[in-house]
Amino acid sequence: MPNKLLMVDDEADFREIMGKFFKRRKIEFEMAAGCREAMDLIGQDSFDVVIMDVSMPGLDGIECMAEIKKIRPDMEVIILTGHASVNTGLVGMKKGAFDYCLKPIDFDELLEKVLLARERAAGKAGG
Repeated sequence: MPNKLLMVDDEADFREIMGKFFKRRKIEFEMAAGCREAMDLIGQDSFDVVIMDVSMPGLDGIECMAEIKKIRPDMEVIILTGHASVNTGLVGMKKGAFDYCLKPIDFDELLEKVLLARERAAGKAGG
């Protein structure tokens, strides 16, 4: 089972920061600027966890997660929501997200959630 993350966020600066964070921790990852790009990558590669921003142009993160779940129901999605919008995070979890993180990101919290999501994804794949 490959341990590869997909980070989906329309903010280039944020993707760059997250890329450095993952590289320092030797986490394999790909980046997408939006849902369509993410769907293309998912079609070409194996990811176990997707970290998805909620507010993006086009399909938002919740809608995009629904599209991903249609083709990869076992894939775990962690949604990122800004503006202290806990409600959006909870809505996302009701619709199938593994968990959510608030922006600005607490990196340690995000990493912990990624590890937990990976455990669950590995359990689904192996079970």
